[in-house]
Amino acid sequence: MRLVPALIHDAPFAVLLLAWVSFVTFYLAKKVYEAAIRAGYPEASGTYFGRKVIHILGGGVVALLLPFIFREPILPLAMALLLTVAVYIPHRTGKLYVWFQTPDNMYEVHFTLAWGLIAFILWFLDPTYWLAAVPLLYMSFGDGVTGIVRNIRYRRRVKGWEGTLGMLAVCIPIGAVLGYVGVLSAVLATLAEKQPFIDDNVAVPLVASAVLILGHFFTPALMTSLY
Repeated sequence: MRLVPALIHDAPFAVLLLAWVSFVTFYLAKKVYEAAIRAGYPEASGTYFGRKVIHILGGGVVALLLPFIFREPILPLAMALLLTVAVYIPHRTGKLYVWFQTPDNMYEVHFTLAWGLIAFILWFLDPTYWLAAVPLLYMSFGDGVTGIVRNIRYRRRVKGWEGTLGMLAVCIPIGAVLGYVGVLSAVLATLAEKQPFIDDNVAVPLVASAVLILGHFFTPALMTSLY
């Protein structure tokens, strides 16, 4: 890969996707939050809905496009770091975006930072981006769906099994792209989301990435797509 031509190729897509994620984060998620409040959901539930919309339509959409668009790892990392700074500053100033931020945690900061680092690091093992995209899709689509299911069911943050099953149903078809190792990573990532001790935005992609990296080096024959 020649870096400069790859950067030139990727730059317009990076700008467009950064604009899309900004639209989702600062406009669309706010509208979802407001709709949830009008529907009678508690404010905390509205914030949770807003956050999961960003997971799915922001991080998830871009992760899905990584293998089809990007040829280098620098611009995806740069986008993620810019967004990390953008969502971290309100925690420092106390002026939170209430439709997806709360004063008691910085999970959205963990999300953008983990997204960027995994996309960057795993690209060096697999420049097609699939090795990176799969754990990012678990974190975005899988965890997004589990949060929405639980929020509708309980109207508060809770680790209910309904959401866990929803995440598993989403993640297994995604993981199958990377064969039997991918399916195993989907199951273990779902269990990682269920545990209450470490933020999902760290635990899910970390566990999935670890499984996929081990498979990449030791059982590559089991990583052939099941489709």
